Amino acid sequence: MADHQTELLKTALYDLHIELGAKMVPFAGYDMPVQYPLGVKGEHLHTRAKAGLFDVSHMGQVRLTGENRVAELEKLVPGDIAILKQGRTRYSTFTQDDGTILDDLMITNAGDSLFLVINAACKDDDIVHMRANLGDGVSLEEIDDRALMALQGPEAANVLARFAPAVADLKFMSFAEIDIAGIACFVTRSGYTGEDGYEISVPNDRAEELARKLLAEEEVEAIGLGARDSLRLEAGLCLYGNDIGTTTTPVEGDLNWIINKRRREEGGFKGADVILDQLANGADRKRVGIQPEGKAPAREHTQILNSDGEEIGEITSGGFGPTVDGPIAMGYVAIEFSEPGTKVDLMVRGKARPAEVVALPFAPHRYFRG
Repeated sequence: MADHQTELLKTALYDLHIELGAKMVPFAGYDMPVQYPLGVKGEHLHTRAKAGLFDVSHMGQVRLTGENRVAELEKLVPGDIAILKQGRTRYSTFTQDDGTILDDLMITNAGDSLFLVINAACKDDDIVHMRANLGDGVSLEEIDDRALMALQGPEAANVLARFAPAVADLKFMSFAEIDIAGIACFVTRSGYTGEDGYEISVPNDRAEELARKLLAEEEVEAIGLGARDSLRLEAGLCLYGNDIGTTTTPVEGDLNWIINKRRREEGGFKGADVILDQLANGADRKRVGIQPEGKAPAREHTQILNSDGEEIGEITSGGFGPTVDGPIAMGYVAIEFSEPGTKVDLMVRGKARPAEVVALPFAPHRYFRG
């Protein structure tokens, strides 16, 4: 019988993960490290205290060139890309005609091009979407010869500056082409942990060399997908496919801040009618932070109930927050229950357990704004 299972893809750092004792799991078509011997909680707390190195090479890297690249991309995202200065990065979403979210992404003005980082599970669909909708005067290049790693935590800048002093001058959401230990890299001061740090695009054939250099520094530990998830949840950051997706709009997802003034006035992006109506008149539901009482975590798809036992929403991400030393969650509730301080119940293992709507994030953001 033929084996119809698709073989998992491997990143340029796969052999290093195995050497470091990583537990590997399938994720978005790749064989990825979910944790190392330090364990998810240890890796999480280490990143908050010092610096963690993440392999995020499964993400898609795309370059858009051509004189119409900004105007054409603005048809697909609600952010103002025209005002994005060279060397600056912006978070946005690909929206659909019904106002829902096809993916979230990072957009960098790299001068002669726009450099995009898109989600691993969505990258094939995103590229089809862009090729179908980006008009004349735009060329799309899928970058498949570069790995991507993230160095995150309060010591990240100190560590990286030993190899490339120029990184210390970058501010949050800034980009530069910088040699790190003699390796030509694209460096963005950003990440998805709530901590200061960098995302580093590096040629595949130099990725392991750079990772080993960084891991040799005493502050740095290798961190897997498990801690990446708990870190981003504490930071109140969305996971595509859980907290945002093709059933949610940016307004419902509490991402109003990505839609700049000009775009609110002019529209001109997919789903603008729906999204601008929600901005003006409100949406029926909203993504909120949820703090369960006690120690029992509430996982995704857990029902959220009001005091009368009626379902008012559901959890989209939930688990244990090592920094806050307790269960934390995010989810959607009907808009009248979205104010912080609102008491709700969560159906955990068939029993209604008390919880409260809280302001996000659970752990404060510590980005470097200069």
